[in-house]
Amino acid sequence: MKKEFIYKQLLNILDEESIKVDEPMKKHISFRVGGPVDFLLKPKTEEELSKVIKFAKEENIPFIVIGNGSNLLVKDGGIRGIVIELLDNFNNYEIEGNIIKAQSGALLSILGRNALKSSLTGFEFAAGIPGTLGGALAMNAGAYGGEMKQIVKAVRLMDREGNIFELSNEEMKFEYRRSILTTNDYIGLSAVIELQLGNADEIKETMSDYANRRSTKQPLNFPSAGSTFKRPEGYFAAKLIDDCGLRGLSLRGAQVSDKHCGFVINPGGASAKDILDLMFIVKSTVNAKFGIMLEEEVKILGED
Repeated sequence: MKKEFIYKQLLNILDEESIKVDEPMKKHISFRVGGPVDFLLKPKTEEELSKVIKFAKEENIPFIVIGNGSNLLVKDGGIRGIVIELLDNFNNYEIEGNIIKAQSGALLSILGRNALKSSLTGFEFAAGIPGTLGGALAMNAGAYGGEMKQIVKAVRLMDREGNIFELSNEEMKFEYRRSILTTNDYIGLSAVIELQLGNADEIKETMSDYANRRSTKQPLNFPSAGSTFKRPEGYFAAKLIDDCGLRGLSLRGAQVSDKHCGFVINPGGASAKDILDLMFIVKSTVNAKFGIMLEEEVKILGED
């Protein structure tokens, strides 16, 4: 891949500030590990995003789209090609009545805060999830009995050819930790969220309760990607891990949280390999004892 040629071509689409070369991915994911990506791009409009995608396709350059990296693990060798980051460059939103219209880079915490200001209920479950709207749509993010499926009315999407279209809630095919965004590799651009008018004090109380539960039960003071493993049907991943005696298990720089066994954390100095090796030990041990193969909830990207 000729980086100089690609960089010059990208300057025809994006401004210089929106292009980073050999950018360390540990700056862009919550695990704080990972090697460099060849190009990290931050388009500000749908048109710029479409042009970047069409260029990548024409030049046969692999690309992926991320939000704030709260559900990602990038390997130590980094990522070849292009990473498109939709975050503060793609985070506009507006509230009209009981409807929130927001771009995919908007943080769930900010949307939750503003839903509260407008006395809108239904978003409480998502307000404490440390991700973007785009990631939440892709994974049908959920907590405390709520999930995105319950509040999303429509989603604006882009396919891998740069074409834009809209899908209804039903057409999004929301399931447990997946949607048409993950199965068809579409890119979420924005969404229409429908909430209900509620009592601001009650909404605030619920959000505070959820936030308190998170802080007391989850290791929020260490880098991680949240729940590392999906919940196996009929079981809880954290309990299976705990019942194997793996609570607090360390491998080089990585550790199974002693606060919540479902979290693999980076207490300091971990490499991506440390985390991946520890995840393998956890999966192998649980499978050997219970005959259940845990599946990663965190998305793994890049090269060794």
